[in-house]
Amino acid sequence: MVAIVSTTAYLGLEARGVEVQVQIAPGVPAFNVVGLADKAVAESRERVRAAIAAMGLSLPPKRITVNLSPADLPKEGSHYDLPIALGLLSAMGIVDAELLSEFIVVGELSLDGRIAPSPGVLLAALHASGSDRGLICPASQGPEAAWAGELNIVAAPDLLSLLNHLKGVSQLAPPQAGEAEAPVRSVDLKKVKGQETAKRALEIAAAGGHNLLMVGPPGAGKSLLASCLPGILPPLSSGEALGIM
Repeated sequence: MVAIVSTTAYLGLEARGVEVQVQIAPGVPAFNVVGLADKAVAESRERVRAAIAAMGLSLPPKRITVNLSPADLPKEGSHYDLPIALGLLSAMGIVDAELLSEFIVVGELSLDGRIAPSPGVLLAALHASGSDRGLICPASQGPEAAWAGELNIVAAPDLLSLLNHLKGVSQLAPPQAGEAEAPVRSVDLKKVKGQETAKRALEIAAAGGHNLLMVGPPGAGKSLLASCLPGILPPLSSGEALGIM
């Protein structure tokens, strides 16, 4: 039997889908990770083994093969720990494989089973939203992932609480989107004296979403007026904020 868990690989600001395929087969005991993985991914074997042992479980004395597909796509980072662990638990019959197919999974594992934050959670959440699936991620990054919009997010602090949630023993509360701090405005358009034509042009550009070109001699106030423009723009929606990040 091959257990499959979905995760992502990051190429700049783009998230690509990756399948974590786990097979437990008879043979000489071994734990191999293949699929163009870097050193951080290869080291996940020890983190996964220790995290599972922290729950009182042990890996079967068989040949364990983890394939990260597609095999020609470079895999970097520690966020593959959690999908590998869930794939192993699914192959061992502890986690329902059909339930896991509804989620994208990212997260780094500590040796004691805690799920540590890893870069790229927002990209993974956007990828999950675009593929109509939920997201399993670290609890500390749940508010960040919630910015991706309406999707089922399971933000777990450790591997044991995540298993309890997936089995229906106890439910984890869905995270709320984090709030961005309001920027500090050092300049304000109402404090600019004169330049009525230029200020009118700023107001029209801000209201209509137009482009703006300011031309004039040095010292005319172009930089000051430009720095005042954000102060008269409306607040960004979550979608607009993600679009210009």
